[in-house]
Amino acid sequence: MAYTLDKTLVIGISATALFDLSEADKLYKKEVLKHPDTAIEIYRAFMLKNEDVVLSEGIGFPLVKALLNLNRYQKKGEPPLVEVVIMSRNSPDTGVQVLNTIRELGLNVTRSAFTAGESSADYLEAFDVDLFLTTNESDAQKVIDSAVCASAVLNIPPSYKPDTTDDEQVRIAFDGDAVLFDESSELVYKEEGLEAFHENETKEQNTPMKEGPFAAFLIKLAKLQERLPMKMEFSPIRIAIVTARNAPSDLRVIKTLRHWGVYVDEAFFLGGLEKSKILKSFKAHIFFDDQDVHLKNSSLVVPSGKVLYPSHSKLKN
Repeated sequence: MAYTLDKTLVIGISATALFDLSEADKLYKKEVLKHPDTAIEIYRAFMLKNEDVVLSEGIGFPLVKALLNLNRYQKKGEPPLVEVVIMSRNSPDTGVQVLNTIRELGLNVTRSAFTAGESSADYLEAFDVDLFLTTNESDAQKVIDSAVCASAVLNIPPSYKPDTTDDEQVRIAFDGDAVLFDESSELVYKEEGLEAFHENETKEQNTPMKEGPFAAFLIKLAKLQERLPMKMEFSPIRIAIVTARNAPSDLRVIKTLRHWGVYVDEAFFLGGLEKSKILKSFKAHIFFDDQDVHLKNSSLVVPSGKVLYPSHSKLKN
């Protein structure tokens, strides 16, 4: 039965972000270097041999589990609050292990796309995806350039271990400039310095910033809160802004969110202080930022996604 997903938050996630497929990935890369003509056949044999082995959790698993848990508030006759779509570069044949693991772990994921080496980014619009999480940077760049939805690259540090983050409440943290907001203010800072940045933000404090790559996702997340049966203060969705901004550039952030009709639970204006301690205390299921200097430390304490700049952006260089 067909229904619209206008009020449903749709998450697209690559199989490599949801589950730990590092062993298969290492095998394929090794065989491509040694035996490029037979690498696909060796990889396929490995995947078929292990298709009944349950995969370990990947970096995006706690977030997906918590998001899907929001569907306990779904009202009869209404579409789900959250849907998750598995996007994989595997073929359908080599993707059976992923599907078996989903069933074994009881994840309510019913939609998937297996593209046999082609970019899964081409199919996000067809699935009405609001946020695409991947470990493939080229796929994420393609999505950012097309502006079809929000997208981030999940970098998995060598020391990463799945956290036992509470799945009763979804906790998502965002950076501001070039993530939620457009990059114009950050360009002022990069090109003219901090003093010019503060002067600009003070002068424009009553002018809402333009939407950045994650604005539509945040607004959809806020609308999802409206479908929940409890007051906003007791919502199972908790949103935080963690930004290097500080006074006097903080007011423009608050006023912009107000203009968008978005309720944010927590905001931290750090003025250049380290973000990882705040994120660890917030217990974020995921944090989105555009700068490696922040992601390097944050990814050691919480799952973190890098928001790429559009290819035409000055910030990319």
